[in-house]
Amino acid sequence: MAVPQPGTTPGHTDDWWRGAAIYQVYPRSFADGDGDGTGDLAGVRSRLPHLAELGVDAIWFTPWYLSPLADGGYDVADYRSIDPAFGDLDEAERLIAEARGLGIRTIVDIVPNHVSDQHPWFRAALAAGPGSPERKLFHFRPGRGEHGELPPNDWPSQFSGRTWTRVEDGEWYLHLFTPQQPDLNWAHPAVREEHEEVLRFWFERGVAGVRIDSAALPAKDPDLPDFVEGRDPHPYIDRDDLHEIYRSWRRIADEYGGVFVGEVWLPDSERFARYLRPDELHTAFNFTFLSCPWDADRLRAAIDDTLAEHAPVGAPATWVLCNHDVTRTVTRYGRRDTGFDFATKTFGTPTDLRLGTRRARAAALLTLALPGSVYLYQGEELGLPEAEIPPDRIQDPMHFRSGGTDPGRDGCRVPLPWVADAPYAGFGSRTEPWLPQPEDWPGYAADRQAADPRSMLNLYRAALGMRRADPALGDGTLDWLPSDDGVLAFRRSPELICVVNLADTPAALPDHTEILLASGPLDTDGGLPRDTAVWLRG
Repeated sequence: MAVPQPGTTPGHTDDWWRGAAIYQVYPRSFADGDGDGTGDLAGVRSRLPHLAELGVDAIWFTPWYLSPLADGGYDVADYRSIDPAFGDLDEAERLIAEARGLGIRTIVDIVPNHVSDQHPWFRAALAAGPGSPERKLFHFRPGRGEHGELPPNDWPSQFSGRTWTRVEDGEWYLHLFTPQQPDLNWAHPAVREEHEEVLRFWFERGVAGVRIDSAALPAKDPDLPDFVEGRDPHPYIDRDDLHEIYRSWRRIADEYGGVFVGEVWLPDSERFARYLRPDELHTAFNFTFLSCPWDADRLRAAIDDTLAEHAPVGAPATWVLCNHDVTRTVTRYGRRDTGFDFATKTFGTPTDLRLGTRRARAAALLTLALPGSVYLYQGEELGLPEAEIPPDRIQDPMHFRSGGTDPGRDGCRVPLPWVADAPYAGFGSRTEPWLPQPEDWPGYAADRQAADPRSMLNLYRAALGMRRADPALGDGTLDWLPSDDGVLAFRRSPELICVVNLADTPAALPDHTEILLASGPLDTDGGLPRDTAVWLRG
């Protein structure tokens, strides 16, 4: 039976997602309800009032499914059960319902490219042997070389290291990520049927949407040719076969009033936009903006390019400053290189946290004023910096597969601080969290920030509250205003203007009748200081 979302009727969606503010929860690190050191769904339920007061429209959960956690839950062993570390299916259904009662929708994560090596399908494939029907659900191949000792091809990994692993009977299987994440064969009808049933399973339980991990990767060239730089079509990225898969998914989503957001990393804007055609995905993440440095010209170009690539298909843009894979905003904006690139991550990069915080506050107002939907990663509303994880506590496979040169992604996944004076900053009371919290974590605690009108938390609450109340924010149009070099100024409506100063000197404000919200104090003469943003009533 279809479960319509608030404000929808079966077979139709409303347009809430076009201008929504969506909060990303990494369950393992959000809140620990049972005190065992691992975040869980009970912890999320206990903190739903925080999210309601923050003013978000939906929660996107990174995978909460049964998983060995070889890659933070993106190695799924069973899509129809919750990992016991997080709770169970009944608790997930209660969480979805309780959040909906507070006006907050739920988005779950689907990982179509691969499953866990503990998934029943893969275990059966290993047991069945070469040539079996079970192995056809994956990409098993004999090796090359005189004795099959070489991998079937030379495809590079999405992480460091090899993309093929040899099993005891001599065959190799493909994994674009870790060996614990075997790639599925999307040319097999059973793979498509299973994922369509999984979508229905979660829509039936009331979820409002699905985020699609690595959405451009599942389809592969059936010949599995060697990798050639610049070859078109690419053997495993952005293949045309994907579009029919997502059209079939869209038909299912439309039955339930559900929506999709795709993780689509593509440099070609025209090919990116194909995923957002009216019969495919509703939205896709905007990585151009996420990785852009704190530079006025480059930010403006990223905004213009994003809006231009979405315009032909009528899809809203999405805006995000960081996520569970990306260096936290406060830290990144306090560095000499304020952009983001996985290839440049290193240990010990100097950071000016005071500068980064000032810029992150300004970036919050910039992002929340742009047309479209916005994603907020947990802890960004607290201004958390990237934590430095001791090498012996790092768990991220990106670190190990790089030979220890990449610090990995654990630094943005440290458990949140809720109560300054409680054990482990209120994350959980009995056991040390699965990742260590820095000594200064209590200073960022939500309870302490709630009492400080100048805190990052209260800035986000004010901005999200105004965004929800003012129809000029969210989806719509943007008109650039004349401004000095290093200043971004745009109008969202006749009455709403956003100005961000990235220049070295204070900026004059355009004509206005009221200052609605500022990321920091203005100059005594009313000028906008460096690295400060303001919302004005025109």
